[in-house]
Amino acid sequence: MSDEHIQDQAPDASKSGSRWEEVTFVRDCDAIIIPDGFRIRVPQGTQGVINQLLGGNYTIRVDTGYLVRIDGPDADAIGKEIDPALLDAEDAEIDEDRVLEVLTSCYDPEIPVNIVDLGLIYGCDVVELEDGSVRIDVQMTLTAPGCGMGQVLKDDVERRLIRLPGVSATEVELVFDPPWSMERMSEEARLELGFG
Repeated sequence: MSDEHIQDQAPDASKSGSRWEEVTFVRDCDAIIIPDGFRIRVPQGTQGVINQLLGGNYTIRVDTGYLVRIDGPDADAIGKEIDPALLDAEDAEIDEDRVLEVLTSCYDPEIPVNIVDLGLIYGCDVVELEDGSVRIDVQMTLTAPGCGMGQVLKDDVERRLIRLPGVSATEVELVFDPPWSMERMSEEARLELGFG
């Protein structure tokens, strides 16, 4: 298949955060294999194509055939600027609405919809601690119990929440009762995925 034909098959970059941009790793970088969730080291010089950029994270098809996720703070490994929003959290009141707002920046690397609109968040509590800081407890699920990306998503949620000013602890619990179903998705998510 020619490169020209591949480009003709590429999805519209304005939809689903797709980029379809060729990149070369300028330094060694840790990555996560999709959908297994295993960590690998991608060596400098590896070439690939950005398939998706959502929530500041990159999904890349590397020249070895693997589909990998590069965390946003490692964007410089593929010659991109690191989004400052991934490094500096805004100072704002921490409540359930703020937590859900932050979690809309978390995406399953295989599905171009954030985890809130997918209906993966079953609950969240903001607990004020004696020292004036807060702990955020989140109950979330996965689209499938055996999903290899479960720990990756859990880590992403914890990493984003702990960056909020005043948050001293996070506890993310993966729950599977009730099981996730498509009915939990927002109307926007259903339209995005063609279930509308």
